Amino acid sequence: MQSPTAAAPLAYQNGFGNQFATESVAGALPLGRNSPQKPPFALYPELVSGSAFTAPRHENLRSWLYRRQPSVVSGRYRPYEQPRWTSGAQAGGPMPPEPLRWNPFPIPEAPTDFIDGLCTVAANGDVEQQSGVGSLVYLANRSMERRALVNADGEMLIVPQQGRLLLTTEMGVLEVRPGEIALLPRGIAFKVGLPDGPSRGYVCENYGAHFRLPELGPIGSNGLANARDFQAPVAAAEAQGGSYRLVKRFGGRLWEADLDHSPFNVLAWHGNLAPLKYDTANFMVIGSISFDHPDPSIFTVLTSPSDRPGTANCDFVIFPPRWLVMEDTFRPPWYHRNLMSEFMGLVHGQYDAKPQGFKPGGASLHNGMVPHGPDEESYVRASGAELQPHKLDGTLAFMFESRWRFVPTAFALQGGALDPDYPDCWQGLPDRFAP
Repeated sequence: MQSPTAAAPLAYQNGFGNQFATESVAGALPLGRNSPQKPPFALYPELVSGSAFTAPRHENLRSWLYRRQPSVVSGRYRPYEQPRWTSGAQAGGPMPPEPLRWNPFPIPEAPTDFIDGLCTVAANGDVEQQSGVGSLVYLANRSMERRALVNADGEMLIVPQQGRLLLTTEMGVLEVRPGEIALLPRGIAFKVGLPDGPSRGYVCENYGAHFRLPELGPIGSNGLANARDFQAPVAAAEAQGGSYRLVKRFGGRLWEADLDHSPFNVLAWHGNLAPLKYDTANFMVIGSISFDHPDPSIFTVLTSPSDRPGTANCDFVIFPPRWLVMEDTFRPPWYHRNLMSEFMGLVHGQYDAKPQGFKPGGASLHNGMVPHGPDEESYVRASGAELQPHKLDGTLAFMFESRWRFVPTAFALQGGALDPDYPDCWQGLPDRFAP
């Protein structure tokens, strides 16, 4: 299995939704057919379908893997207990109709890998109905060595905040740094290495429709996240033998089984269902060059549509460095009550609407129709600022925005990171009516 070094960085294939083809051994990829009677090198062909067979061609996702042993070869599954990774709205506690905010979530001192470090903060929907999302943090200090994870409930969008991740997947290896994101398809085995030691970040567990690039509408044919900037791994089978423990997320629960071999034994694959990484520095920001603060939908990187057109199961939105040049405008986000619910995190820097209380590694939750907006300090400063062109730099915030209300978990409400004074940041806003 290939690992990055200064002399030999990882290789990638470019494109979102491309039909990729890659092999780590010359001749391992069959030509002209998917499942020959006698595959090259006596490999096993295995199809992974990310959509129904009869889904429209432009929505159909599948890849063929050519591996030393098929994934059906495993021991019997038994329950695996990890109580902080819960799924769906049913797993949450009472949902107060008020804004919530969390201080940076602490990384544990006890040895904890990615699986055991996953903690659901808020979730909605239902995994069995294939609708909704979970908003999680991961808090880990140890690499997964001989353990692998398969999430059969949903795809996982990973947003590192502290420390690089080395993601070894069935289809190759991705190195993902803070400022980059990774998108791991439902059902694909992977493990997480921590080359920088203690690490923290965010995860969107998407139970609904696959994330895709949003339509651009009147923006035109260019802008926002470009398909060419997404990167998929090249085939790279793990050479080291020996046993593995496979942990599977299935029906909102975790199960584990023993393997006598590595699940990362794919020598070649082709298709359009693949793990991907994306550097948010490549996002082409669209903004106002006249007046008013535009809707945050122009910052959408990926969207998971729902059965209601224009109302997403989940939008992944970022707030990267950008110029503010609007005239006669209150430039931070306005006060608002939205139909959509917003779970936010901060990778680094400051968020312009809340420069003090919202910290990297923390989070906030503003559910549908819950009022929110700039805190008192931001409002006073922005209302009296001299409006010159201004560059918001050194910042990266993001949002998981959903049509469903997020229900906070017991970990979120009782785990010690909840900021009980968050609503106070607006209480000093006076009645300034001056007839």
